[in-house]
Amino acid sequence: MDIKLLKTAVAAAAMFMSFHFGMMAQDTPDKNPQVEEYARRYDLLVSRLGPDGVGIETLLDNWAEIAPDDIRLLTARFSYYFAKSQSTEVVPKAQKKFMGAAPVLTLKDSTGADVNYFQEVFYNDSLYSLSMKYLDKAVRADSDRLDLRFMKATALVSYEKESPDMALAYLSKLVDENVLVEGKWEYPGAEMTPSFFQDAIQEYCYTFFNIGSEGSYKAFFDLSEKMLGYYPDATVFMDNVGSYYLVAEDDSATALKYYKKVLKINPEDYTAIKNSVLIARKQKNTKLEKKYLAMLVKCTDGAEKLAAETRLKAL
Repeated sequence: MDIKLLKTAVAAAAMFMSFHFGMMAQDTPDKNPQVEEYARRYDLLVSRLGPDGVGIETLLDNWAEIAPDDIRLLTARFSYYFAKSQSTEVVPKAQKKFMGAAPVLTLKDSTGADVNYFQEVFYNDSLYSLSMKYLDKAVRADSDRLDLRFMKATALVSYEKESPDMALAYLSKLVDENVLVEGKWEYPGAEMTPSFFQDAIQEYCYTFFNIGSEGSYKAFFDLSEKMLGYYPDATVFMDNVGSYYLVAEDDSATALKYYKKVLKINPEDYTAIKNSVLIARKQKNTKLEKKYLAMLVKCTDGAEKLAAETRLKAL
C-alpha cells in the first residue's frame, strides 16, 4: 500500500492500544462446573460493565479461591487491573499528530498560533505493574499460547506510547522464539496458518509506523529488519524498510532501492509500485514515473487504475 493507505491501515491497528482486554472465550473449559459458572458470569458482567465494572473484582476474588491458576482468571485479572490503571486526559502538544491521531481540538494562543489538544491515556504504574504480574503468570502457565504473548506486547505498546523500547525488545525475542519452535503456537479461536505469525508481526510494524515518533519509526525499522533476517524474501518487510527511508529519513534514493528489490521478487507488489510512482513524481523523473505508472495500471482496478491511465496519457 502507498504511504497514505499505510497510515490509514495502521490507524485501525493502533486502536487496540487503549483497548481493555477481555477474557479469551475460547479457552478450554474446566471440569469443575463452579469454575465454569464464574467464567460465564464474568463474561456477562464484562459485556455489560466493561472489564473493571462494579462487582467484577469480587467475582474474581471468589473465582481465585477455587481455581487460582485458571488462565482465564489470570487474564481476567490482567484486564481488570490494566483497565483500572488507565485514565484519559485531553492535553496540549506541540505537534500535528499524536499516536497517529489528529487533535481532538485546536485553539489559538495569545499570538494567534494554533495549539493542538490530544486525547492521551495515562497509566497508574502500580496498577499497571500488577496487571502485568497476572499476565506474566498466565504466560508461564502456558508458554505455547501466542495470544497471551501478543496480549503482553500490545500492553507494552500501549504503556510506552511514543517510545516503544520494551515492546520492541519483547517482540524481537518473540521472533527469535518463533523460529526456535518452528511456528508451532496455540491461539484459541484462530487458525494457525503458515503466514499467521508474520501477518501479526506486520500489524505491530503498522502500529509503530502510525505512531509517527522518532522512537516508533526506529522500532518499525528494527522489527522489519529483524524479520528480514529470518525471512529474507518477505516482501512486506522489504516494503517496510523502503517506507522507513521514504518517510522517516526522507531518503527517496534508498527507498527506491528497496522497492526495486521487492519488484524483482514480486513484479506486482502494490506498495512498491505505488511508492515508486510517488518517488519518481517527486524527483520529476518522467521516464521513471511512466515505467511505474504502467505497472500500476496492471496491478490495480477501478478508480485508481483509471487515474493511473489518465496520468500516463498526460505525461
